[in-house]
Parts: sequence; structure tokens; C-alpha cells
Amino acid sequence: MITNVGTIDRTLRALFGIVLLGAAFFSGLPLFEAAVVKYLAAAAGVVMLVVAATRVCPVYSLFGLKTCGD
Repeated sequence: MITNVGTIDRTLRALFGIVLLGAAFFSGLPLFEAAVVKYLAAAAGVVMLVVAATRVCPVYSLFGLKTCGD
């Protein structure tokens, strides 16, 4: 697959993914006590981390977007 995620985008996605995973499992906030919210946040966090690691975003590919300089 063609790389379409730039460095700043990648860094923000990784940070946001870590924050979502941390909030889902370690925050203790009442919002994340509901199982649906907890697991949706965790799934979104994992997706963000995978996109940051692979530098390929399927949604960007669908719309022809690219945040990297190549």
C-alpha cells in the first residue's frame, strides 16, 4: 500500500491512540464505565495506533488524501 500519512499526522494519531486506550482502561471516568463506550474507545485507539505504525490510512486512500510530502 502507498504511504499517505505524514509525520505530524502520524504523531498526533499515536498520541490520540494512547490517550484513548488509557482513558478506556485506566481513567476511572464515569463515561468509560459503560462497556460499549469503553470498547469503542479502545477499538478507536488501536486503529489510531495501527495507522500511525503503518503510515497507511484507508479512509485517506478512499478520498485520495495524503499528508506526507512524498
